[in-house]
Amino acid sequence: MQRRDFNSLIGLSSIGLMSYATPISHNRKIIKKHNFNLNYAPHLGMFKHHVGNDPIDQLNFMADIGFKAFEDNDMRNRDVSLQKKMSITMQKRDIKMGVFVAHQIYWNKPTLTTGKKKYIDEFLNYIQKAVDVAKIVNAKWITVVPGHLDLRQNVAYQTSNVVEVLKKASGILEPHGLVMVLEPLNFRDHPGLFLTKSPQAYEICKTVNSPSCKILFDIYHQQIQEGNLIPNIEKCWDEIGYFQIGDNPGRKEPNSGEINYRNIFKYIHSRGFNGILGMEHGNSKRGKEGEELLISAYKNVDNFI
Repeated sequence: MQRRDFNSLIGLSSIGLMSYATPISHNRKIIKKHNFNLNYAPHLGMFKHHVGNDPIDQLNFMADIGFKAFEDNDMRNRDVSLQKKMSITMQKRDIKMGVFVAHQIYWNKPTLTTGKKKYIDEFLNYIQKAVDVAKIVNAKWITVVPGHLDLRQNVAYQTSNVVEVLKKASGILEPHGLVMVLEPLNFRDHPGLFLTKSPQAYEICKTVNSPSCKILFDIYHQQIQEGNLIPNIEKCWDEIGYFQIGDNPGRKEPNSGEINYRNIFKYIHSRGFNGILGMEHGNSKRGKEGEELLISAYKNVDNFI
């Protein structure tokens, strides 16, 4: 990954953080800035064929297009110097920081469901470290995945174990105004995980009973897992803190699959949602053509007013 020098904030402000008053050509055609109705959040790599791999160039390109948010699952693993550089860029370009993954996720073995002290301590240590990262990048939301089922225990006991550790994590996050968002994942892509459905996440959040424990409603995962998207969003509404996007099948941009994203976004907007909708998906076509198709798709599904 290429990185610019971080020798002075003055140089960064004058070169890397330029705000463009007119549409700009990115080596292919003029891309006009769009005033999106919701805070859709791209991730790094989504526009690399237009501006390369430099994170600052990518953030500036997102802002040029009109995106008002950004998410980065890997933010906690990036160098602190890069975290600071990205944070300054987001502030200058008025981009909200979305989620990053707060902890090590174990996909193939039970951890938080077991109730074992070593897993609880490790998780809470990650949560404490996530607070430090969130302060640097001005993040409010962090992603949490409770991990694999413990097949040696009744699911009720597992649920109790998960609730107890999430209560402790909430105690760490609440003083800082941070929110962990629990992500139910589908059985096809992630078989054997404990948290899979939105009603299950809703029950856990109600039991934890903290403003720092909410649901990450990933529309792609829940289309596969349970369908009935708008009614389930409505049922879970008061516990949803964050959305993520991906069409099905394929987990690509809206209009590449079967999900009626225009109607879903219309409903979310009608509820006054001012949070972030993370674009956690790939591009259905490669290269610049695919990136331009993605931009057009979001303009299309955002046209619900």
